[in-house]
Amino acid sequence: MQIFGLDIGGSGIKGAPVDLDRGDLAQERFKVLTPHPATPDGVADGVKQVVEHYGWTGPVGLTFPGVVTDGSTIRTAANVDKSWIDTDARALFSERLGGHPVTVVNDADAAGVAEMHFGAGRDRRGTVILLTFGTGIGSALFINGALVPNTELGHLELHGHDAEKRASSKAKEDEELTWEHWAHRVQKYLAHVEMLFSPELFIIGGGVSRKSHKFLHYIEGIQAEIVPAQLQNNAGIVGAAMHAAEQAG
Repeated sequence: MQIFGLDIGGSGIKGAPVDLDRGDLAQERFKVLTPHPATPDGVADGVKQVVEHYGWTGPVGLTFPGVVTDGSTIRTAANVDKSWIDTDARALFSERLGGHPVTVVNDADAAGVAEMHFGAGRDRRGTVILLTFGTGIGSALFINGALVPNTELGHLELHGHDAEKRASSKAKEDEELTWEHWAHRVQKYLAHVEMLFSPELFIIGGGVSRKSHKFLHYIEGIQAEIVPAQLQNNAGIVGAAMHAAEQAG
């Protein structure tokens, strides 16, 4: 079975048809840059461009980088334009896509569900936290396999700042940090999250997951096991498609 999955990020909008039996992309993903400012209309245009690239006409699952309530209403917009707040995202995207059935879910939650089903969290019980490092830091919290939605742990305060302002991939790039220096910031963040939630497993996702050999060995003093996401930066796309399939019944 194939469903289209699309992952909206602060820097890029990427998607592809997903093979839900394998938990992998059915075709090579297509990506466009997120417009700046990332307004609802601008992002919806980018979404349409990605979907039309494949000539797709069926259901579409989308992720959003913020809190999504009632499966549609956007409540936070840290890394996109503030005009997103209170937007009915499902109605916006469905209209822009010509009436296709659309589902919307938090981006890290989607990535986490995909990793728990197909990837690094498969068959893991207890408390598992996936963290996506990109423009910001997204989080997905699981208790014995059940998702606690919209946790947004990237906004925990760390040394007087939102943690993502110090430890995201964007912070590494903007400040031209070495992998070692950045890893020490990530270590401090993980220690803070571990103090609060005592997870058995951290899954590190986002674009940096494919470069885990460059920084994971610098992270010390964390009791939980730390592993890279197996689906890497495609986890959000796969999870979005899974969510769409679930909603379709």
